[in-house]
Amino acid sequence: MVRTLNLGIVAHVDAGKTSLTERLLHLAGVIARVGSVDAGDTQTDSLELERRRGITIRSAVVSFVLDGVSVNLIDTPGHPDFVAEVERVLGVLDGAVLVVSAVEGVQAQTRVLMRTLRRLGIPVLVFVNKVDRGGADTGRVFGEIGERLTPAVVAMGRVLGEGTGGAGFVAYGPEDEAFVAGACEVLADVDEEFLAAWVDGGAEVVTGGRVRRELVCRVAEGRVYPVFFGSAITGAGVAELVDGIIGLLPAVEGEVDAPAAGTVFKVERGPAGEKVAYLRMFAGELRVRERVRFGGGDGGGEGEKVTAIGVFEQGAVVTRPSVTAGRIAKVWGLSGVRIGDRLGEPGTGVGQQYFAPPTLETVVVPVRVGDKGRLHVALTQLAEQDPLINLRQDDVRGELYVSLYGEVQKEVVEATLALEYGIDVTFRETTPICVERVLGSGSAVEVLGRNENPFLSTVGLRVDPAPVGSGVRVELDVKLELIPLYVFKSVEEFRQALRNTIVETLQQGLHGWQVTDCVVTLTDSGYVSPETGAGDVRKLTPLVLMSALRQAGTVVCEPVHRFRLEFPADTLGAVLPLLGRLRGVPGAPLVRGSSGVLEGDIPAAMVHELQQHLPGVTHGEGVLESAFDHHEPVRGAFPTRPRTDLNPLNRKEYLQHVLRGV
Repeated sequence: MVRTLNLGIVAHVDAGKTSLTERLLHLAGVIARVGSVDAGDTQTDSLELERRRGITIRSAVVSFVLDGVSVNLIDTPGHPDFVAEVERVLGVLDGAVLVVSAVEGVQAQTRVLMRTLRRLGIPVLVFVNKVDRGGADTGRVFGEIGERLTPAVVAMGRVLGEGTGGAGFVAYGPEDEAFVAGACEVLADVDEEFLAAWVDGGAEVVTGGRVRRELVCRVAEGRVYPVFFGSAITGAGVAELVDGIIGLLPAVEGEVDAPAAGTVFKVERGPAGEKVAYLRMFAGELRVRERVRFGGGDGGGEGEKVTAIGVFEQGAVVTRPSVTAGRIAKVWGLSGVRIGDRLGEPGTGVGQQYFAPPTLETVVVPVRVGDKGRLHVALTQLAEQDPLINLRQDDVRGELYVSLYGEVQKEVVEATLALEYGIDVTFRETTPICVERVLGSGSAVEVLGRNENPFLSTVGLRVDPAPVGSGVRVELDVKLELIPLYVFKSVEEFRQALRNTIVETLQQGLHGWQVTDCVVTLTDSGYVSPETGAGDVRKLTPLVLMSALRQAGTVVCEPVHRFRLEFPADTLGAVLPLLGRLRGVPGAPLVRGSSGVLEGDIPAAMVHELQQHLPGVTHGEGVLESAFDHHEPVRGAFPTRPRTDLNPLNRKEYLQHVLRGV
């Protein structure tokens, strides 16, 4: 059976990962000529907008064979505004190559990506690119990788002639003294057994390929990270990187005879507007004309029929009657499928959230009033491709809200609507997306048949605060006989239905923001058999929950970024007042010679303004890195967000909506 490696290429924007993808495709014989990002003729940047802007916006898949291993290579966006696209890919990877520039070094997005890859235990090779560029300093960058990403790094060779067009890379052999010394030190730090063997056995341990074998094992576990150097433009070091990809990263042999299991990590629209799902198969086989049901999809009780399958092979998508374990395919016919949906029960998937959600929001307004209906359809389709856009509609004001990571993403949404849908739009001011956290405990109950409760159900709820980062937890504290199990198949099904309603209701708290980090406990329940239905519980729960939440109280918290700012030392006197005006909270400045570094916190709402003013106060030499770090309570008056739900905070208004037509 052919081994398969699903490989992600990830990096901070402009580190050169798309150029590296082109070079890998050329080495594998998939393309005859290496494309150029500047020329807009790369294999994976296929969108017109990607070619115009010279950046990757959507992840792209291309497949090829290297030394008997079938590699599905996924090129991902590097700009932090499109980190959600990276997030969806992580759940289907067997390994990754993290690209770092030999000139710019470790940057903000580099650290965010590496932190996540390490947390997930994904095997990673680091490729320090652009060694041929002026200003390349591989020694400094290797030190930054060890200090700012992970100390468990092993240099796999040395660079000759760095900073020149003839720069090259010489890989270390298994007995090379520099390699053995560096690898043994790192392996001893992460593996106590190796440390003991090294201390006891000395030279015996480091001969006969033992170090290499140990390195392969620890890389597969995501505990050690080999570092290669080279240039994607000239090709220097790329062949050696390929040897590392095949020899160090764990390819898989899927279980073809097992039940079918897979995960959808991307959805796009075909030329006729049909949905096309990108599916990673973890086990089993999926066939054309087979009727399947994806978790979370709307395929109905019997599922939906697969009408076509295209498997990625040697740089192309080839029509096949089926797709087997380990492969990635495009699947047609599943109109209800969504990103993160699962076929069967794969061991991993993209349903989890690895990165922070967007922290900004804006209203999208069509230039032509008559385009309002078409705009809603277009944004709905864009939200299919990027669920974190989180399209919200305010029916009262007739406004459409989208969530964003930054201003570049806003520009891309605007250009996409114009290019692909012919809709010109403008945006209102970008505002931060806050959250609400529960201050104390609160409880409420609506009893069946009392106090004008119009529903055939009793629901009592208590709301309590929970630790930051814990999300929403739902508990049951009632006797089983009080739960209408003739409506729900099991207690767990009842709990899940209740949780779905609670989570949906908490999307808009007392001030209109999502409520998080709390425990909601069902304290009372009741029904009339057989009249009480699931709808009675579902419609009554929001009223009770918001009454309990009002008693508990909430505090509005705004998103805060952690920043790192490099600046000329003589501009510190101008930088500090700017940060103060923008509510930044810097730590003590570190000044060495002619340059300085400041680290600290700043509200997400102020990051864009800081980026705009920084060149003026630093003579154009300031370098800012920032990423979401945490939420903290807003000082002063709470910002509110207009409600777009049925407003269970207003009993009369809510009941008018839910009882209409009853």
